[in-house]
Amino acid sequence: MSLVLDGKALAKQSEAELSERVTKLKEASNGRTPILATILVGDDPSSATYVKMKGNACRRVGMDSMAIELGSATTTEELLNVIDDLNNNQDVHGILLQHPVPEQIDERACFDAIAIEKDVDGVTCKGYGQMAMGEPAYGSATPAGIMRILDGYNIDLNGKHAVVVGRSPILGKPMAAMLLNANCTVTTCHSRTVDLEGHIKQADVIVGAVGIPEFIKSAWIKDGAIVVDAGYHNQGCGDIEINDDLIARSAAYTPVPGGVGPMTINTLIYQSVDAGEKAILGKK
Repeated sequence: MSLVLDGKALAKQSEAELSERVTKLKEASNGRTPILATILVGDDPSSATYVKMKGNACRRVGMDSMAIELGSATTTEELLNVIDDLNNNQDVHGILLQHPVPEQIDERACFDAIAIEKDVDGVTCKGYGQMAMGEPAYGSATPAGIMRILDGYNIDLNGKHAVVVGRSPILGKPMAAMLLNANCTVTTCHSRTVDLEGHIKQADVIVGAVGIPEFIKSAWIKDGAIVVDAGYHNQGCGDIEINDDLIARSAAYTPVPGGVGPMTINTLIYQSVDAGEKAILGKK
């Protein structure tokens, strides 16, 4: 039986540690606390749920959140003005722009307008570049959360062949860079890769990040692999076909739900607390 990489349990443990850090920060700063500003544009119910979950996570560790809701007709210029105001607000330490935004908005321009020291969701091009080069930056929350899961369960990545299936700017691409920085040999695949099955069969570590339900078949994954599923779909499954056979053959796997998802939100909060400590206490 393989090791269950329980992100929910790790997130709960991390929240206890973050609560202590927030308490100490308040004591050292006359009651100041990290504040995460969340921006929700439009009326997508799933996005609204995610933003609410992130606000609840802030409160569980004792920090504050600022919820900003904008209409579905919001323009790029209007959103940029909101982000600029938050960049200049010394009481705000982290900024989250919930993806996706309405189609008339230039999402990349708005992501990149977020000040790098407040980019706690790791969405800016500058932050990605610094992370990829091994310089200080907040990593994109989902891949950074995955790295924290692997570290939390003492998974040795050194020299492993990692295959990442997916190439999105906030998941697949930063995931590949983080694994490369951890001394993996990395292959990035996607929905149009020729002989995807052949690539996956070589993987010591497989990360499903393609956004298609059970796109990666269990039979493609070799015995003893580390299986990380970053997907979640309405069917209750992820991007990888995780069944009893795969659980028996793999070395470790993330369940869906309860694996990557909880650590994604926790990593956002973890990085927000870090940003708050740096801004309020002048920590490096």
